[in-house]
Amino acid sequence: MTGETENGAALKVDPKLLELLVCPVTKTVLTYDAAQQELISRAAKLAYPIRDGIPIMLPEEARVIE
Repeated sequence: MTGETENGAALKVDPKLLELLVCPVTKTVLTYDAAQQELISRAAKLAYPIRDGIPIMLPEEARVIE
């Protein structure tokens, strides 16, 4: 069974994995958005999707953010 966050959303990504990942474009730290299931790169202004608990770290799959 998966754990839950404070707001009840399913937590599907291993926190240790998140500590190791960086933005493939800028090599900077990422922020985890549990509600949207995305990893956010503020430096690149990209949001990388997390699908089935797996971060998709391809720039062409990322959503551009403001």
